[in-house]
Amino acid sequence: MREMHRSALVPYSAEQMFDLIEQVEHYPRFLPWCTRTQLIERTDEVVSATVEVGFRELHVRVTTRNEKRRPEWMAIQMQDGSFRHFFGEWKLLPLGTLGCRIDFSLRYELALHTEKLAGPLIDRAANQMVDAFVRRAEAVYESAGGGAGAVPGPVDEPGQPTGS
Repeated sequence: MREMHRSALVPYSAEQMFDLIEQVEHYPRFLPWCTRTQLIERTDEVVSATVEVGFRELHVRVTTRNEKRRPEWMAIQMQDGSFRHFFGEWKLLPLGTLGCRIDFSLRYELALHTEKLAGPLIDRAANQMVDAFVRRAEAVYESAGGGAGAVPGPVDEPGQPTGS
């Protein structure tokens, strides 16, 4: 079983960061190892999707059903995929006008036939997850002219469907 924990303090609201994390359909735009996503369901309580991670000819896939409480929490629970075990959790703690603290944890175990090849890729992707979302927030919210004081809400790029 592999396990990792990452944290970051960011000058963006918990709502802003949560919206970036929750919008799985945008992952291939900013997570370099994410090759494909498919949104299955989105409600106020749950988001479910399939995410494919890959490098060259090596690809692993996971379908998750994630319970959520916007803007402070999301649990990532595997329904199907290339893993024996896969559970993650995002926690966002508002820090008033300063922004928020992001805590991300992930526990996973790959199927034996993919462990040797895909293990290092998944380790690297998991370790870079929080940094990738921080860079995405900088690109989206700074280009929109707003940091922590910007009006929180879903982030959609022009001309792109929201999937809602």
